[in-house]
Amino acid sequence: MSEALSINHDQAGHQFETTVDGDRAYLAYMDLGKQTLDIYRTFVPNSLRGRGIAAALTERALEYAERMGYTVIPSCSYVERYMERRDRH
Repeated sequence: MSEALSINHDQAGHQFETTVDGDRAYLAYMDLGKQTLDIYRTFVPNSLRGRGIAAALTERALEYAERMGYTVIPSCSYVERYMERRDRH
């Protein structure tokens, strides 16, 4: 992905989100307390797929979790696969 994404963290709404070409993509999570985040959904509209947006949202959420000392539960299958690939490197 060549363009820089502007990713907003809506802490009150428990989402990381970005808008590209007027379309909104997001990653949603629940704060379960006890320093645990459950990332349960990533959504990228068809018009934006294949551009690395879900990966960028996921990476930003994982960086946040790491910085804050949170454990992540990847309920979203995309995030689970992303974390598996990330851990192998």
